[in-house]
Amino acid sequence: MPGEVWLVRHAETDWAKAGKHTGRTDVPLNDDGRAHAASLPQRLSGQRFAAVYASPLSRARETAEIAGYGDRAQLLDDLLEYDYGDYEGLTTPEIREQRPDWFLWRDGVPDGETPDDVGARTDRVIAKVLESDGDVALFAHGHVLRVLGARWVEQPAALGGRLALSTGALCRLGFERETRVIRAWNF
Repeated sequence: MPGEVWLVRHAETDWAKAGKHTGRTDVPLNDDGRAHAASLPQRLSGQRFAAVYASPLSRARETAEIAGYGDRAQLLDDLLEYDYGDYEGLTTPEIREQRPDWFLWRDGVPDGETPDDVGARTDRVIAKVLESDGDVALFAHGHVLRVLGARWVEQPAALGGRLALSTGALCRLGFERETRVIRAWNF
């Protein structure tokens, strides 16, 4: 029977600190990110995970390693961050110089993904998680995990725009009776 799903957003990178949309560019953790990730073993202490999955990008893999799960983490392409297409590496203010009303969660990105594209990927992750016998940990990225949270509670992917998620943060998804719920978010 599936248990709880622990979402772990990778720790800080230089691009995240600068507010740049960091999708498929493989930006590593910075020193502050590594220091923050060092708190994860204590924050996750006592948890027994039946399965651990991670995005293949180095910032998620390194966060899993520092947390003590690198040797167990199975890499899933469906946990890759949003494909920001033409907006990769840009900040929201830079994008709004050309598109003043742009909102990722409504508009998607040119030559990249829409929220529903990301939702389809997270639905596959959720199906895999639901096959697990016990708790599962997912090490990934801010926007893909926000979409996963929305899809976990069977809401449109765009609801992720209302679920703030800090670097290095944890979230817990689970069940109330047979209904999928968000137990804790962004702690």
